[in-house]
Amino acid sequence: MLDSVLRRLPRPTDPNVLVGFDTNDDAGVYLLSPEMAIVQTVDFFTPIVDDPHTFGQIAAANALSDVYAMGGKPVSALSIVGFPDKGDPAILEQIMRGGLSKMTEAKCSVIGGHSIRNDDIQFGYAVTGVINPHRVWRNVGARAGDALLLTKPIGTGVLSTALKNDRAAPASLQEAIASMAELNRPASEALQEVQERAGAAAPIHAVTDVTGFGLLGHAREMALGDSQRSIEPCPSKSIIPLCAIFQEPGKPRAKDFSPAA
Repeated sequence: MLDSVLRRLPRPTDPNVLVGFDTNDDAGVYLLSPEMAIVQTVDFFTPIVDDPHTFGQIAAANALSDVYAMGGKPVSALSIVGFPDKGDPAILEQIMRGGLSKMTEAKCSVIGGHSIRNDDIQFGYAVTGVINPHRVWRNVGARAGDALLLTKPIGTGVLSTALKNDRAAPASLQEAIASMAELNRPASEALQEVQERAGAAAPIHAVTDVTGFGLLGHAREMALGDSQRSIEPCPSKSIIPLCAIFQEPGKPRAKDFSPAA
């Protein structure tokens, strides 16, 4: 639905807008000077794990990933909070502590935010980063024959759905949680090093952050943006083993947040 609405909206005409919303990129990029641009993104969602501190960490890592996927360096963030009027403040504190721990790890300063009363818990960040305007990675530009590199195992979406239905096996769940809470900074820095060494050869053609739409959904965006029509399947070792995801139905699981120690 959102795509159909965006297609009817006028595109930015400001020449300083280097990346807008026309190609569904991970973030927007705005030129400040010949050698400096800012990269901006916003991301928030409802809890996908039971522990509030861990949820905050995952939400922060997810928001930061958009900046890393563009080739930028996050510098500041604003918190976005939706919380029930009668919710336990201790839970909100743990969520925000979890998020702050990841922001601190990323050396990204949380400088404010906004909150609303909401029936469902929601949390995330609006993140601003800096980027070299001549080295912006986009989700368009892929070429036939390109190698597809995955910086994390896929399968976390399936696990999150299994968790909501009381079917997530603990071992696979812990692996998925660790992956979701891990910053994509090392992968971004490694790609930047490859780009530096290659110079004018520019071996990196397209980059994206694989999240809500899954591998195929994001690959589709990359393919449509470049008139490509197919991708090669990823190696099985890049997938969290699905055979270990599902446990016997009916086993108890924590239904609500409890304050983390």
